[in-house]
Parts: sequence; structure tokens; C-alpha cells
Amino acid sequence: MLDLFSSVHARVSVSVALGLGVVAATFGYFYRKKLLTEPPKKWIRVGDLTSLMIYPIKSCAGIPASELQCNILGLGEGYLRDRVFMLVTVEGQFITARSHPKCVQIQPRIIFSKMYLIAPDQPEMFVDTELLKKKARVIASVWGEEVSTIDCGDAVAKWLSKYLLDRDTGVRLVYYPDTFPTRNAWSIRKNNKDLETHAGALHDITSFMLMNQASVDDLNKRLQEPVSVAQLRPNFLVSGRKEYEEDEWNWVKIGNVIFRNVKLCGRCIFTNINPDTGERNPAGEPLKTLKSYRMVSEDIDAPIMGIHLGVHTSGSVNLGDPVYVGVTPSSSS
Repeated sequence: MLDLFSSVHARVSVSVALGLGVVAATFGYFYRKKLLTEPPKKWIRVGDLTSLMIYPIKSCAGIPASELQCNILGLGEGYLRDRVFMLVTVEGQFITARSHPKCVQIQPRIIFSKMYLIAPDQPEMFVDTELLKKKARVIASVWGEEVSTIDCGDAVAKWLSKYLLDRDTGVRLVYYPDTFPTRNAWSIRKNNKDLETHAGALHDITSFMLMNQASVDDLNKRLQEPVSVAQLRPNFLVSGRKEYEEDEWNWVKIGNVIFRNVKLCGRCIFTNINPDTGERNPAGEPLKTLKSYRMVSEDIDAPIMGIHLGVHTSGSVNLGDPVYVGVTPSSSS
């Protein structure tokens, strides 16, 4: 009888232990999920917003700003919006500076509904977004994903083709007219579900990219020829306290706008293009140096410099705004 009681007691104990284990695991899962999906209540100041940049045309020159709105599509203010224009082939495949480095010297200027384009040895060109909205949609492709756009016409297409290809055809300009993301973006989110709602307009990964000035300074100490922040193309530059600490920032608040760090920024050959000359660095820098010490992610086969953000709480950001990092039980800050 004692053996039977002991056996039953043992089975009950194991069942209770297993049940408690399941409860604990379930609680732990939902607690961790809450930490990732809900912003923290406590914040610490880590620096200030020292540069605010917007890039109306994907892969082309940026425009400095003092105040911009942040929403699910990205940065913007009126007709000025981030990466809503894109160069494409006549078949609709996107074109970037990776294959056409001179793209970085195409400088847009936004005046009301008109976007003016300036490039070396080219006459000024413009497109009017208000007139574009009346045109039919065309399909363009970003990293293999289809996106609905509007073709900007033959005049600007010829201008771009002359500048980039030295012929009358081959490049066209398309415009993203919607105020919300429409891309499935499966190619960029297949290994990261957090990217589902943060693909932006015509962005590579997410709607926002942040860099830390201390990280840029550390990189430049390792280079024979320092690079400018413009060459690294962040939207937000922060005067952080320590180099590369941004890798661990899960939640970021600039002014009153709250962002989530959804992916580290892996660097490619675009990083080697000098924005002042439109030429690649012949020594493969700074990418070569970055590869020597910043291969820090198991999930990204590229050196890391900067973080991709998704907006959680929309609002406006201003140059000089304080920058805060959320403090959670798992935070090291």
C-alpha cells in the first residue's frame, strides 16, 4: 500500500511540476512578447538629435530638415516625403546607386507640389506631384516585390537617362502616391515578423534609420580617409554616449515620437560611394574596414552600422530634440 501511495504521489508531483512549468513558460512567453510590443514606462536620456535627413528619391541625395512628421509611411511634411520617388528600368525594376553610383549626385528640391532635380552638367528638371495623381497606376518592383506607382513622364525619364546612361531612354521615374504602406515586403520580412508593418513606401527595409555619432567617429578613427555622415545615409543622427550602444536600444523616443528597433542595419557596397563625387572608393572602404570588426549579427551576413526603426507612436521630430532609450527589465542601459 505504501508503494502504491508513493507511486501515486510521485505521479501527482510530476504532473503538478509539469503544469507549473507550462504555466511559467506561458507567462514568460507573454511577458517577453509584451516587452517587445508595448513601450516601456521608464526612459533615460542618451543624447540629442543632431541631424535630420529625408531622401525623397530612393538612392539619391538627401535634404536636411529642422522638423518632420513621423508616421507609418516614414518621414514627411506636406509634399516632402521620404523615398516616395524611385528610379526604375523601362521594365519597372528598381535602380539604385549600387549599380549606378551617380544617383547620389541627383539633388531633389521640393517647392510646394513640384520636385526640382539638379545634377552635374544637367539643366534643371521638375515634376509636379499634383498632376501625377491624375495618371494611371503602373507596377514597379522593389527587391522582387510589386508595388503600385505612377510613372512621372517622358521628360524626366529622358533627363535621367541622359545623366545616368548618356542616352535618351533606359531610366524612368515613378512616384508612390499612397499615404500608407501597400507592399507585402515578404522578401525582407520572411525571417523577421517585426518588419510586417514597417516596410514604408519604397524603402529597402523600414521607414526610418538611426545612427549614433559616436559609432561614426569610431569608424573614422579606423579609416585612412574618414567618411561623412552623408555617405552612411541615416534619417536620424544621435549624439549617443558610447559607440555602437544603439545596437541594444529596443525602444527609442525622439521628442514625443516612439520607435521600436526592428532590425540592425547591415551595410552593403552602397556605403562605399562618395556622395560628393558619385564614385565608389577604389579600396572598397569603408565597407572593408566595417567587415573587419562589425560582423556582429548571427542573422545578418553584413557588417552592422545603425538600426532600422518602426514607428509605434506618430508625431513630429525636431532637430535638437532629446533622445531617450526605453528601460526594461532586459535592458542593459
